[in-house]
Amino acid sequence: MAGTTVDQVMAELAALEDPKARAINERHGDDNGVNLGQLRAVAKRLKTQQELSRQLWATGDTAARLVALLICRPKEFGCGELDAMLREARVPKVTDWLVNYVVKKSPHAEELRLAWFDDPDPVVASAGWALTSERVVKKPQGIDLEGLLGIIEAQMKDAPERLQWAMNNCLAQIGIEHAGLRSRAVGIGERLEVLKDYPTPPNCTSPFAPIWISEMVRRQGAKA
Repeated sequence: MAGTTVDQVMAELAALEDPKARAINERHGDDNGVNLGQLRAVAKRLKTQQELSRQLWATGDTAARLVALLICRPKEFGCGELDAMLREARVPKVTDWLVNYVVKKSPHAEELRLAWFDDPDPVVASAGWALTSERVVKKPQGIDLEGLLGIIEAQMKDAPERLQWAMNNCLAQIGIEHAGLRSRAVGIGERLEVLKDYPTPPNCTSPFAPIWISEMVRRQGAKA
């Protein structure tokens, strides 16, 4: 709601702190102790408030930043502002929401994709790869898919974890969306064996690219 202050939001988030939620989140590298459903409820009540969003982001608190990303106006951030936000956001959930909820809706998305793709910081580069995966699925025109597969084949095996995940996602999306490159994508996944042994809960699809590609293509065929 309009008129809410940063201090009021911070107090509400502090009251929602749950040690069990924090323990679960910390296993994924996220220093946040607020259940995400409750956090979304806070954001829903606040509605869109760009200035409050900026103020919450400036606190540096993870829960506050997640709320900030839910109540902002993505198109009002400048290119340099988004770049700075990504570089200071080291928490996985914050970077994930920043890219998916804000940068992808920004008029600067393509400019940032190109700037981040080869960045020496693997967290920044992973954001560039996430934006590239979006292009692979939604607007592949002008994207060198063969070139992407070459980079993935050469670099994914030894990439830092978060960058490796982003590259693996791009590999899978190429295989799922582009039938002409599917066998090559599957072959790369089979040779590199990245995430082959990743523990996958029942009824969930493995992130191992060959299995992921096969399952998603099967589902698409079932829907046809």
